[in-house]
Amino acid sequence: MPPLSTRKPGRPRDQALRAQRREQILDAAGRIFAKRGFSKTDLEIVAQQIGVSKGTIYRYFRSKSALFLAAVDAGMQRLDALIDQSIASADDPLLGMQRAVRAYLEFFDANPYIVELFIQERAFFRDRKKPTYFIYRERNHGKGHELARQLAERGRIRNIPPQRLVTVLGELLYGAMFTNYFAGREQSVDDQFRDIMDIVLFGILSDTERGAAPAGN
Repeated sequence: MPPLSTRKPGRPRDQALRAQRREQILDAAGRIFAKRGFSKTDLEIVAQQIGVSKGTIYRYFRSKSALFLAAVDAGMQRLDALIDQSIASADDPLLGMQRAVRAYLEFFDANPYIVELFIQERAFFRDRKKPTYFIYRERNHGKGHELARQLAERGRIRNIPPQRLVTVLGELLYGAMFTNYFAGREQSVDDQFRDIMDIVLFGILSDTERGAAPAGN
């Protein structure tokens, strides 16, 4: 007779529930940190929000700082996944780029509290070598580089270094994200997306002026 398994029958379900609980804690904590501020948030408040004990929070995260940073990281993971899906859903590199830009704008429009977490991370964790946002941005540069490379090889955009295009577009979106948060959204996501794409793809000069204008220094 083969030896009986020592694994409890409910183990797979427990793992799934644990992952679900962790996600629940991160979502609640991120929103509470954004609303109350890192220094004024007690984990008891987070626990009460989701109906668990404070000890349960500590079984998942060793400290308030660890929970905060995990909440920021979780937000960027969600954005990362959306951008990946957007690019993968397109069979054309230009369409992939456009969908990625739209996904970025839509994500922060739906989750403005994550922008507040970026601000607090910079204020309370200044000893970190690099903020979470920029860690993920560097990881994702390769995706943008590949799209830009394909477009350049096919003669669909000017032959400029992919790094240059990705950096400029990334900085434009980063600025738009903070402007929307601080100043309030003055136009819909659709309108902002169209404006950004229009300027990025077609520039501001007419065809005649573009041919006559000197290159900037």
